[in-house]
Amino acid sequence: MLKQERHEYILEEIRTYNRVRSSELSTQLKVSEDTIRRDLKELSDSGRIKKVHGGAMSSSYIPFSHKDREIYAHEEKVTIVRKAISLIKDDHVVLMDGGTTNLELARLLPTELKATVFTNSLPIAVQLAEHPNIEIVFIGGKVLKNAQVTIGLDVIDVLKRVQADLCIIGTRSININVGITEIDREEAQVKQALMNASNNVISLVISEKLDTTQPYHVEQISKVNTIVTELDPSHPRLIPYTNLGIRAL
Repeated sequence: MLKQERHEYILEEIRTYNRVRSSELSTQLKVSEDTIRRDLKELSDSGRIKKVHGGAMSSSYIPFSHKDREIYAHEEKVTIVRKAISLIKDDHVVLMDGGTTNLELARLLPTELKATVFTNSLPIAVQLAEHPNIEIVFIGGKVLKNAQVTIGLDVIDVLKRVQADLCIIGTRSININVGITEIDREEAQVKQALMNASNNVISLVISEKLDTTQPYHVEQISKVNTIVTELDPSHPRLIPYTNLGIRAL
């Protein structure tokens, strides 16, 4: 595995689990712990992670960049998106937050689809500007630079006056006991407002993020109507969710 590939893997592990151990990374990546320590030092020196004794951890003050996330697990995201597209119908009013899976969804929406999309994501708004039949409402506010989304009271106030057909949430972590959680407090607040602005919440989530948690709570699992992963809907990992009445795709 090339160094850049190792770095991408390490960043995704930290983003998912908040911290990693050098010994575990050495086993997973089949390289020496000295190699992992050098990788962690380089990532720490560039400000992308915080190196600690025995490994590394994330920091809410150093969120991961949008570009780092976009290149990870692209094939799985495309699989998820192709399932999710079937849920969007003509004339729907749709809420979409940020995240690379939602961005892939924006890229692959059929050109004949006619809908209105409210989004707080700069990349998604720009992508949808190329779509011939999508009306875009960009929700302005303070920009969380690395995630390229708007946050804050301005965004939340707009969402209080919207009742959408669908809310499509890009999900960093989901857990049947804790619900949906986020790594940034203000982003978590906006996600909560998005979910409350629709009675039909769809969580797009890569299977490795199932049963994980982040520091900031967004909403309880009962708020989610449909969960879309790259797995077969009957996969054993999805059974705890479907047992709660959540539809799996």
